[in-house]
Amino acid sequence: TDVGQPERDVDTVLDAEALADMTDPAYPDALPAQSRLHWYVIERVLGQGGFGITYLARDTNLDQRVAIKEYLPIEFATRMPDTTVRSRTDDLRDRYRWGLERFLQEARTLARFDHPSIVRVQSVFEFNNTAYMVMRFEEGTNLAALLDRRGTLPEEELLRALDDATRAGKI
Repeated sequence: TDVGQPERDVDTVLDAEALADMTDPAYPDALPAQSRLHWYVIERVLGQGGFGITYLARDTNLDQRVAIKEYLPIEFATRMPDTTVRSRTDDLRDRYRWGLERFLQEARTLARFDHPSIVRVQSVFEFNNTAYMVMRFEEGTNLAALLDRRGTLPEEELLRALDDATRAGKI
C-alpha cells in the first residue's frame, strides 16, 4: 500500500482531465491551480527545487494565504495523472520513502521554532502518496535574490543573519 495514503475523498480531488488544462507549463510536475489539498486551494507555484515544489495556496478554513511545500524530488519521483506522486522506478522506491520520512521529520523540527528569521511551519500532512508542509506565507526577498540584486552583503548584515540562524539552531 501507499505510504501514509489516506482514503481519497471526492471533495479533495478535482477531475484530472480538467486539472491538466490548468497546469503551468514551466512546472510540468506541479499541481494545477485550483487543486484542493484538504481545505487548502492551490493558487500558483512559487518555486521548485530538487526536492520539491512550493505553492501559494489559500487556507479556506482561516481565510488566509499560506505557502505549501510538496515533497516531490524530481530526480527519483514523478506526478501521475491522478495527482499522486510515485517513484520513477521500483528501484528508486526505497530512496523515495527514505526522503519522504526525512521531509516529515524536517517539518516537525521546524514547527518547534518561532523566530522572525524562520518561516513558521503550521502543519504537515501526507496525501497523494507524498507529504506537504504548510507554512505561513511571508512576502519578501530570499537570500539568493538579494545577492543577485546587490552582489554582496555588508559584513554587519551577514553576521546578524548568521547569529540569528545560530541562535535558532539552524547552524
